[in-house]
This record gives sequence, C-alpha cells and structure tokens, in this order.
Amino acid sequence: MKKIFIVLILSLFISPLFAKEETQTQEKSKPVRFTFGTTILIDNHTVATPYKGGLELEIHHRFSLIENYHNLFGIYGSANTRIGLNYGITDRLMIGAGTTKDYKLQDIQWKYLILQQTEDNSMPVSLSYYGNIVADLRKEEEFGPAASFKEMHRLSYFTQLIVARKINEKFSVQVAPSLAYFNSVPLNSDTTAGYKNLNLGLSAGARANLFGSHSLLLEYDQLLTKQDPDEQTKPNLSLGWEINTATHTFQIFVANYNQIINQRNLVFNTNDKYLVGFNITVRF
Repeated sequence: MKKIFIVLILSLFISPLFAKEETQTQEKSKPVRFTFGTTILIDNHTVATPYKGGLELEIHHRFSLIENYHNLFGIYGSANTRIGLNYGITDRLMIGAGTTKDYKLQDIQWKYLILQQTEDNSMPVSLSYYGNIVADLRKEEEFGPAASFKEMHRLSYFTQLIVARKINEKFSVQVAPSLAYFNSVPLNSDTTAGYKNLNLGLSAGARANLFGSHSLLLEYDQLLTKQDPDEQTKPNLSLGWEINTATHTFQIFVANYNQIINQRNLVFNTNDKYLVGFNITVRF
C-alpha cells in the first residue's frame, strides 16, 4: 500500500513535466503562417490554399499593351478578364473553376499543400502541387482544317510543383518548375514546324512586406522548351503592389503578358511591351 501511495505521489509531479515538454515540442513545430498574402502571387499560384469550407472569388483584369496616350496607355484598349471561384475542401486541398474572356477559356483547377514550413525549421520549406485543365471554346475553324478537328483539341493542361520559404516576417520567396501540354498548337502555314505540344518552364517569385498590409511583388517565368525559330516566345516579367486585409487582397502591377491562364502565358507570350493589370481576391 505504501509503495502504491509513493507511485501516485510521483506521478503527480512527473506527469506535468511530460505534458509541459510535449506542449513545448508542439509549440516549436507550429506551421509558418502567411508565407504569401493569398493563393496567387501575380499570375502564378502560391503555396497557400483556402481554409476548409472557405470560398474565394478571384477577379483578374489585364488592360491592353501600353502604346501611347491615345488609348490612355492601354486603358482604352481591348482588355482581358478572368472570373473564378476557389473552394477549400480541406485546409490543404483546394478546387476551383473560372472563365476567361480571350479565347473563351473555361478552366478547372486544384491545389494540394503537401508540406508546410515550420517555425523551428524541422520542415524548412512549404511544398504545393497545382494543376489545371483548360478548354478553349472558340469555333472549330480556329483549330485548323475542319476534317481533322476533334473536341479534345480544345484542351490544355498545366501542372506545377511550388516550393516556397518564408525567410522572415518581411520576405518570402518561391520557385516552381512547371509542365504545360496542349492537345493542339498553332503550326506555321508553310511548314509543319511551330509550337511544341509539351513544354517545360520555370517560375520564380518574391513578396516583400514593406509596411503594414502593403507588399511589393516580383514574378518571373522562363520557358525552357525551345520552339520553332520563328516563334519568339518571351519570358514573363511582372512587378506589383499588394494591399492585403482579412477578407480582401488587391494587387496592381505592370507585366508583359496578358493571357492570365498559366500555360498560355508561358508558351505564347511574344510581347516586348508592357501593360497594367490588377487582381482582386475576396474571401468568404
């Protein structure tokens, strides 16, 4: 009986010690939050996903290329717009859909947060997988001879692994190798050469929180697959400003691409000039 009493007394002192140690371990392994302000940087996706049950409304707008003051530096020109919705199935899994004005593109997209950076650096980076399927709903003659047209020619695909790290409370970076595939691509009229169906690319981006809810954004995309010599694809470059609140994110930027959909910007961008664009994300 005496031995049992001693064991019970010791357990009263030892149990809190183990509980305290476990709590400290959990605190050290807390995931890093707010690596980026929202699910998109400028054009590329970030590692972030909506919380479980969360709904996001995305509005992407690209004015026309900056030519001169006659079209008010692109504001009076033809614009491209995308409207989309994202939904958090879990805190790590997102699914979304959207529609884009140019080329009448309809997209379904998804993203899964595979790894999440921790405060104690036991996991030094965050890793997400992003993908989409896009349907081009233009008329059949836009895809070449009618005799060879198939509905599957409308589809394109994009997949990307996004690796990100929050360096400190002010600065975050990410890099993302990507693969884009088009079931149908434009060919030169006099040869069988042209754009490639399968294309590899590499994207990089950064966000610097300057003060309060204001951040500077930078993004760069490089197509790695060589195209036909006549197809002079340009790298994508953009510089932007972000204002972030609990329920809204507003981004305004200057960029040399206007297609919004990732695979089209990566493969078909031939712009030497720049344009102004903005993104609005509303969280519900």
